[in-house]
Amino acid sequence: MTNAKINRKNVSPVNQNDNPEIEENNNSEVLHTLKDHLLIAMPSLTDPYFKHSVVYLCEHDEKGAMGFIINYPVKLTLQELLKNVETISYQPDPPLLEPVFLGGPLALERGFVLHSPVTDTSQSTQLNEQLMMSNSNAILSTLGTEKAPEKYMVTLGYASWDSGQLEQEIKDNQWLTIESENDIIFNTPIEKRWIESLHRLGITPEQLSSNSGHA
Repeated sequence: MTNAKINRKNVSPVNQNDNPEIEENNNSEVLHTLKDHLLIAMPSLTDPYFKHSVVYLCEHDEKGAMGFIINYPVKLTLQELLKNVETISYQPDPPLLEPVFLGGPLALERGFVLHSPVTDTSQSTQLNEQLMMSNSNAILSTLGTEKAPEKYMVTLGYASWDSGQLEQEIKDNQWLTIESENDIIFNTPIEKRWIESLHRLGITPEQLSSNSGHA
């Protein structure tokens, strides 16, 4: 598999390193896996990378966690991104004007694609029945063509947590969690993904405070 590496000279995230491999640390126990869940940032989480963020978790075990922010667009369209991928020479017509997303603070030069199932699964990892992930140029190069996945979003970078780190952040009231819903990832307007994720828990932003409990 060839990783999708991006020429970053023209990449400018709205919000601003790094191997997506989670380092092994067996000192903490994971009570239950949050793989294929969404993290919803609480008001107490003021880190500029994660404030009001929704994060899709694709990995979570005793070694740590990895995921992608799904509601932080950057100042870059997919069309502009493809121009920065050295191994992709074509330009889709009509142009792809959808935004690229800031997936997290790590490895911003690497592109990842969350996408609906495709026939050739050799370049992607199955995350749930209707969701896959790839960091391969083979998937990026299909965007704007007849071979493109029906649904997709592209991120630059990813987020990760060391062993026990995410569990502690949840205990500290920094995150709410829900089972992942592909409708939020692909169909909900970007600016409404945080609020809509809260609504799936029966919560409104007005009900939250910096010291409220977590679900």
